[in-house]
Amino acid sequence: MTDQSKCGVVAVIGAPNAGKSTLVNQLVGQKVAITSPKAQTTRARLLGVALHGDTQIVLADTPGIFAPRRRLDRAMVNAAWEGTNSADAILLMVDPIKQRRHELEPLLEKLKDRPERKLLAINKVDKAVKEPMLALAQELDEKGDFAEIFFVSALTGDGVPELKDHLAALMPDGPWLYPEDQVSDASERLLAAEVTREQLYLQLRDELPYDAAVRHEAYTERPDGSVEIRQQIVVERDGQKAIVLGKGGSQIKAIGEAARKELSDILGRKVHLFLHVKAEEGWEEKREFYEDLGLDWVQ
Repeated sequence: MTDQSKCGVVAVIGAPNAGKSTLVNQLVGQKVAITSPKAQTTRARLLGVALHGDTQIVLADTPGIFAPRRRLDRAMVNAAWEGTNSADAILLMVDPIKQRRHELEPLLEKLKDRPERKLLAINKVDKAVKEPMLALAQELDEKGDFAEIFFVSALTGDGVPELKDHLAALMPDGPWLYPEDQVSDASERLLAAEVTREQLYLQLRDELPYDAAVRHEAYTERPDGSVEIRQQIVVERDGQKAIVLGKGGSQIKAIGEAARKELSDILGRKVHLFLHVKAEEGWEEKREFYEDLGLDWVQ
């Protein structure tokens, strides 16, 4: 950091599964947010910290904004809009293939009168057909009055350097908010729980409903420099518990091994991960779970 340092906040918003977390990971240069093909993977607002020369870009990766039905839904949507508060710019991420118009249209309406600088990122340029994609960008621009439009692939990184250049140029002068080596505001405990939850989604896909959580139980530093992590996977019903465990415990073993390997890579040390599964009907209605998930309790 120099006397000419710059620092600002960019809120990354969009409909569920638009690629927001994948884009944040690309901009940061390493994994800070979990991703999966399942919609609404991101639950709480998480900050990723990207560096660009003398500029620090704090990226608020928010849950997808959708029509909330349950208490958990309402808490996630609240977290998404809170992520836009005090942002220097708002980046709307759109999947041109799925579009999710029923969630996108109300979002555009709400964004229309926001005073922050608004940017539009059309994702999946590596897969989308060019002409319909350009037509969509023009239509969204007319509705949202965006200062700039970018065409990117969060997965491959196409167009991301140009977007990062532009975001850095928008950031105001000021001291950095985080140390140079910090890439996220998530604690190692929260990150560990999120990595396990990602493996649940990746390995079980549609077998496991969205109603699952990973609770942190213990995080112990061992004398040899390794870390012991204990977590509880919470599902709604005994039938779901059986799915997570698998025959003879084979499924939970595979989930644990994949999560442990990834955590060892992220933390740069050996990880001992212990998982157990609990069926707890109505866990979404219990306040303590929201604290564990980093969400505000909403009525």
